Amino acid sequence: MALKQLRDERVRSVAESAAWLAKQAEIALGQVDLSLPQYRLLGLLAEGSAISKALADRLDVRPPSVTALVDGMVARGLIERRHAVDDRRQVSHVLTKEGTRVLGRADDVVHTRLTMIAGSLPDEEAQLLESLSRWGVALSAYHAARIAAKAAAK
Repeated sequence: MALKQLRDERVRSVAESAAWLAKQAEIALGQVDLSLPQYRLLGLLAEGSAISKALADRLDVRPPSVTALVDGMVARGLIERRHAVDDRRQVSHVLTKEGTRVLGRADDVVHTRLTMIAGSLPDEEAQLLESLSRWGVALSAYHAARIAAKAAAK
C-alpha cells in the first residue's frame, strides 16, 4: 500500500473516531442537560471571562451563534453578563457558581464515559487517553495560530 494511501486511511479513521467520540461525550453530557457547544462554552469561560467576539473566535462560530448560546445559558443561571465599568457597551461573560458546578459535573460524566470506553482495551487505556490529550494540545495550538493569523491580517 502506498504511503499516501495509508496516511489518507488513517486520517479518515481519525475523523470517524472523532465523530464517535463526540457522540459519546454528547451521550454523557445528556446526564447534566448540556449540549457539546454548551460544554465547550462553559470550558472556555472556566479559563476566564470573555466578550462575545472572543468567544466566537475561540468556538470558531459567528457572533450571533454565541449570542443565542449565551442567552440560553444565562436563562439557566450558568453564565452571567457583566458590563465593563468604563464602557457599558462592552459586555463580558462569566461563569456563575452554578455554571462552575455544572461544568465540574459535566467533566466528571465525560471522563467516566471515555475512561470506561478506553478501559475496554485495558492494555492500551493509558495510551488511548494520552493520545486524546495530545490531540487537545494540537487543536489548541492550531486554533491559537488561526486566531493570530486572523489578527495579523487585519
